[in-house]
Amino acid sequence: MQASIAQLRQISVLRDLEEAELEQLQAATALYAYQTGEVVMHAGDPLPSRLYVVFSGVLQITRVAQTGKETVFRVLPAGEIFAAPALVGDGIAPATVMATGPAEVLTIERDALLQAISRRPEVALRILEIYNQRLQQLHNMVHDLVSERALVRLIHLIRYYAMQFGTTPSNQAEQLNVKLSYYQLARSVGITYEECVRLFKLLQPVVSYKRGGLIQVTNWQALAAMATRAESAKSQSEQSWTR
Repeated sequence: MQASIAQLRQISVLRDLEEAELEQLQAATALYAYQTGEVVMHAGDPLPSRLYVVFSGVLQITRVAQTGKETVFRVLPAGEIFAAPALVGDGIAPATVMATGPAEVLTIERDALLQAISRRPEVALRILEIYNQRLQQLHNMVHDLVSERALVRLIHLIRYYAMQFGTTPSNQAEQLNVKLSYYQLARSVGITYEECVRLFKLLQPVVSYKRGGLIQVTNWQALAAMATRAESAKSQSEQSWTR
């Protein structure tokens, strides 16, 4: 079904468009509903030329290597755009996108979006800003996988999701507003499920993990200090090998 004007107003890149401009876009929109575990697109699928937006719920982006190992690239909250190749690339899905719970995806046809951009170039700039942020996140992810200890990568990931989804006060702690399984976390930082469980034990009592994927942080400064100590220990270890 088509998205409503009210729903289009909730899309951040369209926030400054007037009512008449949103009405012109409306005919080129669609809203799709997905259930838990349902795949939105598979890696390698041809993609229609559209802008894809997570309208509600949470989507997980993964890719399986030739070795069979699955990597979780990102977990996307409502409001995020995704599937960039459908809009500016080769039109092939680079990864598999799956709903981790009930979710909705809003799409806008590329030609209609380009017409809106021709009148409001700032829409294109906002989209480019988002894609640039993604490139920076990918760069940081690759750097961490190559150069940082697993504990540091896990801490960085927890902080990233706290910023991405926000937190809620809970029992003298801050609880992340997203549920993340050990499997998702492990596949995001390139470690095994068992190693992820072990690392969370090392983070106690600063970080607690509860059944259902709930993560609580009692002291962000202490968590950052743990990452700094781990990085320092790695640096000292590397220096000792070069002497």
